[in-house]
Amino acid sequence: MHSIEITVWVLAALIAVALAFDFMNGFHDAANSIATVVSTGVLKPQQAVAFAAACNVIAYFLFHLKVAQTIGKGTIDPDIVDHYVVFGALVGAIAWNVVTWRFGIPSSSSHALIGGLVGAALAKSGWWALNFDGLLKTVVFIVVSPLLGFVLGSFFMLSVSWIYFRTPPSKVDRRFRRLQFLSAGLYSLGHGGNDAQKTIGIIWMLLIATGYASTTSSAPPIWVVGVCYLSMGLGTLFGGWRIVRTMGQKITKLKPVGGFCAEAGGALTLFLASALGVPVSTTHTITGAIVGVGATTKLSAVRWGVAGNIVWAWILTLPASALIAAAAWWCGHRLF
Repeated sequence: MHSIEITVWVLAALIAVALAFDFMNGFHDAANSIATVVSTGVLKPQQAVAFAAACNVIAYFLFHLKVAQTIGKGTIDPDIVDHYVVFGALVGAIAWNVVTWRFGIPSSSSHALIGGLVGAALAKSGWWALNFDGLLKTVVFIVVSPLLGFVLGSFFMLSVSWIYFRTPPSKVDRRFRRLQFLSAGLYSLGHGGNDAQKTIGIIWMLLIATGYASTTSSAPPIWVVGVCYLSMGLGTLFGGWRIVRTMGQKITKLKPVGGFCAEAGGALTLFLASALGVPVSTTHTITGAIVGVGATTKLSAVRWGVAGNIVWAWILTLPASALIAAAAWWCGHRLF
């Protein structure tokens, strides 16, 4: 790859935009980590976001950077990456996040970023610039992650129901209020371990393109990893209460046992995806798990209309963010 000559100030500005996306990712997706623990009343909102933010940052010490490698080298051809492509991708992802946050729709920040990369790459170089193997893996997991969350959430709920069949409900409630600390912590670790790595991959891609990082390096600079995890943790700390309400209350009513099962199912899915290096949507995952828990009680316990609106947001995320990113690439190329 040939390095691209840009000033240090332009590079710093693009890194700042990437970190703003990372912050918004934490802000937008805070609901994924804390919706169940807030809706069941186990933690107050302020306590929950502080707990989730701490777990986001701790994930830095626990996960390999396979997801960052997928984003940095496995989504689009690294040879076509320049500051305009990165600018377009980030604008596309941030703009779609703002729209969905404004309307309280839990869409995927991850897929908004993937869509942004695809849109900017297509605008610059056409279809050949896409890495179809890496993109196929991501697209497949758009379906797999909520289904796996649904299956695991249902499995855990049915297993707990069988194990505690003769236990008084009040005792079950007390026990799972405590256990929700564990499940919420695991899910927040999974959230930080998968989502923060996406911004790491973007900054790493930019540093390679501009000659500030080696193309042969197997890992990004340590400072990139640190600031990305910190930025996501701060975003989570500020939270996104509109989406908390949708995730925790509108899809189905949860009790502590249901919250535990949904978080456990979602966490296991995220740990598996991160181990495989697949950038999945934490939103898709926890939504599938919540629906799975609700469906084990009775199908009518799930507000399928709300779930359907969320699915439509998922479908629109890739093309909408790609279109915005292509427009941003064109504007950036003409104006700067």
